[in-house]
Amino acid sequence: MQKVLVALSGGVDSSVAAALLVEQGFEVIGATMRLWSVPGGEQENRCCTPETRALAPRLADKLNIPFIVLDETENFRKIVVRQFLEGYARGETPNPCVTCNRFLKWGALWDYAKSIGADYLATGHYARVLTGHEGLFELWKGQDPGKDQTYFLSMLTQEQLAHTLFPLGELRKSDVRRIAQERGLPAADQPESQDLCFLGERDYRAFLAEYAPETVQPGPITDRGGKVLGRHQGLAFYTIGQRKGLPAAAQALYVWQKDTQNNRLVVCPAEELGTDSLRAVDINWISGSAPTDEFQTEVKIRFRAAPASAVARPEPDGGALVRFAKPLRDITPGQLAVFYRGERVLGGGWIS
Repeated sequence: MQKVLVALSGGVDSSVAAALLVEQGFEVIGATMRLWSVPGGEQENRCCTPETRALAPRLADKLNIPFIVLDETENFRKIVVRQFLEGYARGETPNPCVTCNRFLKWGALWDYAKSIGADYLATGHYARVLTGHEGLFELWKGQDPGKDQTYFLSMLTQEQLAHTLFPLGELRKSDVRRIAQERGLPAADQPESQDLCFLGERDYRAFLAEYAPETVQPGPITDRGGKVLGRHQGLAFYTIGQRKGLPAAAQALYVWQKDTQNNRLVVCPAEELGTDSLRAVDINWISGSAPTDEFQTEVKIRFRAAPASAVARPEPDGGALVRFAKPLRDITPGQLAVFYRGERVLGGGWIS
C-alpha cells in the first residue's frame, strides 16, 4: 500500500482530497502546517485559523487516519513574509502564495513526508499531473476552468511532480462540495480561503506601515515628463495599470511606473499605458530543461489574467524575453509569468 501525506487546511478542498485518497486505497496521513500570522491576528488567518485547524483533526477522526501538526511559523516568517516585504521595498507587487508552495508545501512539508516514508504529497489544488510521451511528468490545468490553480504551481520540478497527487484535478468545485456533503465531511460548508492568509482581516497597508515603513513614505506623483500632479502615500499602495487613488484629471490616469530610487509614482493616460514585452527571470521549466529555440506560447501575467499569445526566447542566464502579439496594460514586476501550451504548463518565472 502506497503512503501519501495530505496537506490539510481544514477547508473543503483538502478534506475531499483526503477522503478520495482513502477510498482509493492509499495509506493516508493528514498534516497541517502552523504558519506565522500578524501577532493578535491568528483568529483571522484565512488559511489556518483556530477554527479551520480544529476541523482538520475532526476530519482525520472521521476518515480514521493519523494527523500531525508541523510548526512552520519561523520558516514562513523568514521565507514567505520576508520575501513579501522585500518585494514591496523593490517596488514590486509580490505573490507570496507561489513562494509558500515552493518552499513550504513542496519544501518543508515534502521533506517531512519523505522522512516518514511517504511516496506522495497530496493537496487540494485544482491541477493535474500527467505523464508525457518521453516519460516526463507534466503539469496540466484542472478540469474546472474557474478554479484552475496551475499558475501557483508552475515552480514545481520533475522530482516534485513525480511524487505529487492532485485528487481534485478532474473535478469541478460543485462536485467537490457535493462529495463533501454526501460523505458528511466537517468542512462541507466551509467558505473559500483567500490569498495573503497571514494578514487575516488586517489591511495590507497597515501591515506594511508596521513591518516595512520605508515602503509607505509619501512622495510625488508625476507624468512621464516629470510634471508634478499630486502626492502619493506610499509606492506600495499602487500597482502597474492601477487607476484608483490617482489625482483627478481631464483624462483618466493610470500607474505607468514605480520609481523607487526617487520615491516617485509615474502616471499616464490610457493610450500610453502598456507594453508588448517583458523579461522573466529565475524560470522553472517543468520538463527540467529550457527550450533551445524561441517558441510560440500563451502567457499569464497574473493569476486572474487571460493567457496572452506571445513568442518567448530563452536566454543563457536562465531568463527569457517574451514578446506579446498585443500590448498588455498591467505587466507587473514581482508577479509570475507562466508559460502555457494549451492546457499544459511549460514553466514559470518572475517578471523583472
